[in-house]
Amino acid sequence: MSHMSGTGSQLSGYRERNSTADRALDILMMFTETQPVISGSAVAERLGVARSTAYRYLQSLVTTRFLEEAPGGGFRLGLRVLEIARLARRSYGLSEVAMPQMAALSEAVHETVLLTRRTGDLVVCVDRAEAGTRAVRISYERGSSLPINAGASALVLLAWSPPEETRRLLDAAELRRFTPATLTDVEAIMARLAEIQRAGYSITRAELDPDVIGIAAPIRDEHDQVVAAVSVAALASRVSPEAEAEIVRQVLATAHQITERLSVIAS
Repeated sequence: MSHMSGTGSQLSGYRERNSTADRALDILMMFTETQPVISGSAVAERLGVARSTAYRYLQSLVTTRFLEEAPGGGFRLGLRVLEIARLARRSYGLSEVAMPQMAALSEAVHETVLLTRRTGDLVVCVDRAEAGTRAVRISYERGSSLPINAGASALVLLAWSPPEETRRLLDAAELRRFTPATLTDVEAIMARLAEIQRAGYSITRAELDPDVIGIAAPIRDEHDQVVAAVSVAALASRVSPEAEAEIVRQVLATAHQITERLSVIAS
């Protein structure tokens, strides 16, 4: 969770990042059915910048796999775009299935409820439900990405993946430290994931956001594969041990209900 303060330097930094994001989106929007490949010079002209500047933007998109160099020259859309598109297609149906249970959970525990999915090293907030004035003001809007190594949802989504795949993913990812409690050591994360799998759910305390406790459980498809996670995000100061145990019970029940609904729809 990030909160912006009103200082001039931070706002300036935010504007600069936002401008870079806008230019990246401008480049991605250049692709059409009739223009599947774009050139560096075309990007420079579109953005009104020097060709060297355009290539810096393009190289950044290549590094993050949103673009890749086309065999005959120029650039085409990369694998990350395909991953996001596949995630989006799968998520629409899931959100419609899960939202009634998410809303009921949010009202029952009076906290914010998130629905998340993972594809590769990308964890995305698919949907959320809030319980009026007690909702935690977290910054995870629909479609926003979450870190792979922090937060109850991300850890649940990793816990049921094949260990060798998970280890390769963690070795290649940038494991950022958000609080002193954030796990950034691959071995420590792997041990934590094994514990989560044994327990059937995850709890994180101030690992992503200093004052937030997260409780997440896996959602499975008709093949018993973990395809999503449902989680509660709450202010730690108002969650007693008794309340925590009750939230765990309700999150597990909600995940089971959503799993059952997915099975019915798929049958």
